[in-house]
Amino acid sequence: MKVINIHKRPIPQPATILGEMLQTLATDKDMLLATNKWPRMRLDKGLQVGSKGGHGPIRYFVKAYESGKAVTFEFTMKGFDGIHRFDIKAIDADNSELVHIIDMKTSGWATIKWTLAIRWLHDAFIEDAFDKVENHFTPNSANSKWNLWVRFLRKVMSKGRKKNKG
Repeated sequence: MKVINIHKRPIPQPATILGEMLQTLATDKDMLLATNKWPRMRLDKGLQVGSKGGHGPIRYFVKAYESGKAVTFEFTMKGFDGIHRFDIKAIDADNSELVHIIDMKTSGWATIKWTLAIRWLHDAFIEDAFDKVENHFTPNSANSKWNLWVRFLRKVMSKGRKKNKG
């Protein structure tokens, strides 16, 4: 199945400021991802080409990185053939756009996983990340709500983690 999933958020800040936030991705001081709500991104060599890692069960490596402007990750999971990326785009001198794109083909069980769970969780994950960035500049103004399916999936998945921890 061909998947193109795009999220965009205008942010009232210059692209250079968002670029500085992008550079904190996968660090202990990650300013981009909502690590208070979701698994943190981990990369074995930090934010550089070739670094391997992921977040939660999602695995990938850094395929391309343009410091402060864009990072592209290539999936390494069976049945997920493609990339996801963050881009910082200048709108004008004082405004920019934060963009996240998934461009991939799924096959086999990956298509079912994407359709039933990953897509929904991913959309909430990215909107929470964009809320975090926006709220850094306009405190507590953005608060995306999880739909019923996302809340259900998270509840089911958290029970599985508690059970496995023994």
